[in-house]
Amino acid sequence: MASVTGCAEARPTPPNPPTHTSFSSVKQVEAGVLNIGYAEAGPADGPAVILLHGWPYDIYSYVDVAPVLASAGYRVIVPYLRGYGSTSFLSPVTFRNGQQTAVATDIIALMDALGIDKAILGGFDWGSRTACVMAALWPERCRALVSVSGYLITSLKANLEPLPPAAELGWWYQYYFATDRGVSGYSRNRHDFNKLIWKTASPTWNFDDATFERTAASFSNPDHVGIVIHNYRWRLSLAKGDPQFDALEQKLTGAPIIAVPTITIASDFDGAAADGAAYRKQFSGKYSHRVLKGIGHNVPQEAPQEFAQAVIDVDRS
Repeated sequence: MASVTGCAEARPTPPNPPTHTSFSSVKQVEAGVLNIGYAEAGPADGPAVILLHGWPYDIYSYVDVAPVLASAGYRVIVPYLRGYGSTSFLSPVTFRNGQQTAVATDIIALMDALGIDKAILGGFDWGSRTACVMAALWPERCRALVSVSGYLITSLKANLEPLPPAAELGWWYQYYFATDRGVSGYSRNRHDFNKLIWKTASPTWNFDDATFERTAASFSNPDHVGIVIHNYRWRLSLAKGDPQFDALEQKLTGAPIIAVPTITIASDFDGAAADGAAYRKQFSGKYSHRVLKGIGHNVPQEAPQEFAQAVIDVDRS
């Protein structure tokens, strides 16, 4: 497939208060090692779109995106990742693992459980990483990709190298989580901790308390702290992954090229990397890049129309 490069900048209209405050349908399904909670919208026979949240967010990041896509005829699936909301482990002895291939495998299992052969994948934060991993390892299951902040597949080797001091400052919580004090602090204070992350990651987003509280309920999941801590410790090689995922992780060590049609989105959160130049070479299929000015990290909730349009556009590319 020929590669098409483009970069467009836009300043979305300042968002009104959220139009939607709930999903009309939230279901449960056994998939792999989990019982996954997921919101669903749109026609059951429509092209599937799976939208993936990150930390510290949940399915409500897409509460205003899903209706737009459903109205356009898509079957929209928005799952709680492991450690969030109503998603739970089927066995008490399963490793509470937050590494990238474990989370991606969860979504493949969800697709299998729902009879979805191929889907458009969209995500931000952990969700972008998960979607990129899926597109790289299982391109036959990925119809197209929308990824906020671009190519986020984790390289454990690269993560051993120090960043410039200003960049390291932005990862302060990762180092906090590396300590026993951090585990205790996050466990006790996850509500206020995550509200602080929301504010610092999206400084111009004037979300109200009700918006945050809808998502904060998902942090009460009994596995939430364990999954979050393991994710960040694993990234720094301070915690081991599950050996069953070693072969998949090995495939990711060389930063594999993603060949499916892709739109990447950057925002103010991405700083100097917002132009996408650092990861452009990682995408070999039809590709375009969009920059949203005045928007923070939670792109789908801060700019739902623009995110939904990217999903529609990448499907038509």
